[in-house]
Formats: sequence, C-alpha cells, structure tokens
Amino acid sequence: MSASASKESQERKAGLSHSLWEVLQVSLKLGLTSFGGPMAHLGYFHEEYIRRRKWMDERSYADLVALCQFLPGPASSQVGIGIGIMRAGLLGGLVAWLGFTLPSVLALVLFAFLLKGLDLGDAGWIHGLKLVAVAIVAQAVLGMGQKLTPDRKRVTIAIAAAAITLLWQTAWSQVWIILAAGVIGYFLYPHPQPADLPELRVPVRRSVAVVSLLLFFALLIGLPLLRNVASFHGLAMFDSFYRAGSLVFGGGHVVLPLLEREVVPAGWLPKEDFLAGYGAAQAVPGPLFTFAAYLGAVMDGWYGAAIATIGIFLPAFLLVLGTLPFWAALRTNPSIQGALVGVNAAVVGILLAALYAPIWTSTIHTSIDFVPASLLFILLVFWKAPPWVVVIAGAVGGTVISFWS
Repeated sequence: MSASASKESQERKAGLSHSLWEVLQVSLKLGLTSFGGPMAHLGYFHEEYIRRRKWMDERSYADLVALCQFLPGPASSQVGIGIGIMRAGLLGGLVAWLGFTLPSVLALVLFAFLLKGLDLGDAGWIHGLKLVAVAIVAQAVLGMGQKLTPDRKRVTIAIAAAAITLLWQTAWSQVWIILAAGVIGYFLYPHPQPADLPELRVPVRRSVAVVSLLLFFALLIGLPLLRNVASFHGLAMFDSFYRAGSLVFGGGHVVLPLLEREVVPAGWLPKEDFLAGYGAAQAVPGPLFTFAAYLGAVMDGWYGAAIATIGIFLPAFLLVLGTLPFWAALRTNPSIQGALVGVNAAVVGILLAALYAPIWTSTIHTSIDFVPASLLFILLVFWKAPPWVVVIAGAVGGTVISFWS
C-alpha cells in the first residue's frame, strides 16, 4: 500500500471514529433528556439533529419518520437508528440506539430490583403508578387522534380498528388490522407525486439490507418453532419479546397489550407488577420499549433484562437497516403516502383499545380511582407538567387513597 493510500485510510478511520463519537454524544444527551413518549422524541430529534446540527434536511427527516411509522417497532428509536446509519454507517446506527436507550434501561432495571425487595401486596403507591398509566395513555390517544384522525373517514378507521382489536385478540390481529387499514388508505387518500425530493444518502449496500430483512423473517418464523422443540426459558423469553417488537405498530404505548398477553397469562409476572412498571416507565426519558428491560429484570435479573431488551429492539434495527436503502425510491410513490394515512388512523384505534383493556379495566374500579386519574390527566394535558412530576404525584395520590379507603 502506498503512503498516500495509507494516509487516506487512516483519515477515513479517524473520520469514522469522530462521527461515531459524535453520534454517541448526541444520542446519549437525547436519551437522558427526552421525556414525553415517541411523539415528543421526534420533536427532540428534529431540534437536535435537524435544526441544530443539520445532519439531514427537513424533507428527508419527514420521510424517514414516515417510513419508521409504517414499520412495526418503536418509531422514535427507529428514527434515531436511521439517522445514526446515515451519519456513520451500520455502527452509527448501533451507537445511536445505545446512547438513546441505555439510560432508561438502567433506570428501569434498578426499579425492578427495588420492587423485588418489597412486599407489594396492595401498596398504595403501586396503584398510583397504575393511575398514571391511565393518564399517560389517554394523553397519547388524544394527541395522536388530533393529528392522525382529523376527518370522519380516519375517525371511522380508528374506531373500527379499536373494535376489532378488542374483539379479536390474537398475536397476529394487529398485523391484519394494519394491513387492512393500509389498503383502505390506498383507495381513500391518493396523493400527488412529490416533486424535487432531496437525495436520501444511505451508506449501506442493498445486499446488506436484503440479508437484514431475511434475518428478520427467519427469526420471526423460526423462533416459535425452536421454542416448541427446546425447553429453555431464555429462548421462550427472547421469542416473546422479539415477536412483540416485530408485530407492534405505533410505538411504545401500543406494545402494552402485546407484552401483557405474552408475560401475564404465562405466569411470568403478576398484572400488578406489570402495570406498576409501565407507570414507572413514564418517569424516565428515552423509548418506552425499554419497559421490556423492567419486565426481564423482574423475571430473571440482569440476564432477563438483557434478553428482553435485545429481543424487543432487534426487529427495529433489522427493519431499518433492511428498508433504508430502498426507501429513496419508494418514498416518491403516492400509493405509499396514501397507505400511511390509513395505517396511522388504525394506530390510534389500537391505542384506544389498549387504553380500555387492560389499563382501564384493571385500574379504574370506583369513583375514588377515577378522580385522581382525571386530575393526573389534566396535569399532563392542560398544565403541561413533565411526566416525572405526574408519576410522583400519582404515587403520592395512590398512597393517600390507600389510607382513605
């Protein structure tokens, strides 16, 4: 190798190292400060990645968000992974995910260990965290509904999706609901061909993308088969969380019913612990999918937390890596834009169904429960209180109720 080629190679490696370190710094900052759920996260990303650092143009960012909302999995985490990939390649995507995810994973695992050392029973503060979950999900339904269902056609799609979700509760029901909503959106909302789109540069070869997609489907199909053959709890856990991460559309809140059906009926976790952890997950920044780390830690400590976290986030990484190189061409297709309208409306309906069952039915039993849940909702929506403040208020309120009742 010539001296000039060697120097160029060293400069390229130094540039990559600098880019990776830069991605880690920014994503870690976002992981420590991004409260408020997936919609809020996208706002934080826009401010930090687009407005301040100008790593992408506005239209490319909007198209990346559209892609990630169409894919199953945690939309905000997928957007962060996509930006990391476009900034520093495959390793950039991994580093972006680590920075954004690790703070909330550690916080929720520590919370799980705290719960293990306590006799929960009917602890008032635990019930208060369940009331917080009611308020948080109700806020998400309201906010997403205003943005994604502004007309009667989309409201109808949302209500139909909610009804079918409640009446047809299987592991694949959400997938069929999403697909049907996409077909309906295709016919109801044709869009004109967008013009003058900026180039979306993705430093990933299409062969790597194809391998990622093949691996995604191989694990989705193969893990349940392997689980039936091999009697291994760790494999069963990984399969359950991988399937949840593969089949959920609409972000963190919508994963709640899928995870509940995987871990509670199997006897891995009591429903009280499940909802308490979901309430606590609102108090930490970062993606709501890190709720899986809490569930894994309650079941099997750090080992379970690692299995659950990797299992639920791996589909998101494989799908973003597998679709980004093809998205540059697909994003100009008006049919995709129309289908996204229907999909987003169905997501609102699925979230509405989750608000009713299991959250409302497991938490609001009397008017004494309804009153603090309403106050927490007002605190969130109208007083714009940070989620961690609402969580503390809910825990205190639940303790007061326990002494009152």
